[in-house]
Amino acid sequence: MSIDLPIQVSYLVVAALFILGLKAMSSPVTARKGILWAGIGMVIATLVTFATPGLHNFGWMIGALVIGAAIAAWLGKTVKMTDMPQMVAIYNGMGGGAAAAIAALEFVRYAAKGETLGSAETILALLGSLIGSVAFSGSIVAFLKLQGIMKKAHRLPAQNFFVVFFTLATVALGVWIAMGAGLDGWTLLGFYGLSLLLGVVLTTPIGGADMPVVISLLNAFTGLAVGLEGFVLKNPALIIAGIVVGASGTLLTQLMARAMNRKIGGIIFTPITGEAQAGAAIQGTMKEASAIDVASMMRYAEKVVIIPGYGMAVAGAQHKVWELTKLLQEAGVTVKFAIHPVAGRMPGHMNVLLAEAGVPYDLIFDLEEINEEFGQTDVALVIGANDVVNPSARTDKSSPIYGMPILNADHAHNVIVNKRGKGAGYSGIENALFFGENTRMLYGSAQSAIAEVIAGVKTML
Repeated sequence: MSIDLPIQVSYLVVAALFILGLKAMSSPVTARKGILWAGIGMVIATLVTFATPGLHNFGWMIGALVIGAAIAAWLGKTVKMTDMPQMVAIYNGMGGGAAAAIAALEFVRYAAKGETLGSAETILALLGSLIGSVAFSGSIVAFLKLQGIMKKAHRLPAQNFFVVFFTLATVALGVWIAMGAGLDGWTLLGFYGLSLLLGVVLTTPIGGADMPVVISLLNAFTGLAVGLEGFVLKNPALIIAGIVVGASGTLLTQLMARAMNRKIGGIIFTPITGEAQAGAAIQGTMKEASAIDVASMMRYAEKVVIIPGYGMAVAGAQHKVWELTKLLQEAGVTVKFAIHPVAGRMPGHMNVLLAEAGVPYDLIFDLEEINEEFGQTDVALVIGANDVVNPSARTDKSSPIYGMPILNADHAHNVIVNKRGKGAGYSGIENALFFGENTRMLYGSAQSAIAEVIAGVKTML
């Protein structure tokens, strides 16, 4: 299928817009601009596709675009910011599933004509199908976990054996198809069935502590699958988009795994499940503080560092947190926000929530930038965070998170932890910070608890 020069030039423009958009998204200041550029590139790529020679079924294509755009617009307006992780997961899964479906249709179309794809194209289509199917089913499981529908991690007996078995069985079927001996309905159905099952088996044991890395890894899988199918269809837009998403997703996955001091293979084969985790016995007791006590400590502090976590997201308390911050600033208190790379349920989750509430970018610092300041901090306010502030990561070699870089909240003069109850966090690991001599617990939903603190601070202004 030949592609005219204007179409090739259009795809070149699309590539430039995708790359510039991705670059702009690396900074909160220019992220909105980057999304706009990438969106324009996607619109151009979609329109140019209709001009590609040899295409048919334009009515179905336009209908699919209209339905998809309508659903996306409705979800974009109705889904809460706290639910963004599961929205990202399901959208990511749709991309992987679409890539796998494209390859399946190509196999069926050629088989119906008694033809076969070229050997290289067949291998690329099979790889794209395998990776895309794993990304699709794995992302569905991630969505179910994040949405709270699947509340527990499920690990098969001899889990790693089944992972290896399903992988080898799927690859064996793929080799059989690539050799031209198995291009029939049942073989293809078995290949896709095993690929989907592999994604489920890989993802169901993953607990909350590892979920941000898993979402990023599945995103990289989707990009790779799309890029491979782009080679099969000889579509430059798919190739470019897939390579960009796959490469950026892979780099992000590596950075996040490094932030947890965990290898990607360890996350897949020895995940933190979210169930009760072993570790050294923690001495001490949790000491409760009232909202008025917390208000007094923060009002008369010189420096406060706020550490948001998923508890803030669930309660939708980011606006209350920003209101508290402004009151403290009016009283002359220096307030900063500390963000761990894997805080929340997806990369950048906390940054997005704080930006939505209007928190200026220059108040938000990552782990490397702020960790040395905790020793000179009067109050560290932890809102719904758990593993990212657990000092056991530094001291307890038996802890599943030993060696993971953490925010040094325990080094602050006083630590206030806002938490709904006394249980362990989403990862199932008990947090030694909660039992520290300088730690006080502020129980309750972040929304109501911070509102009470705000009321207390106002009485002291």
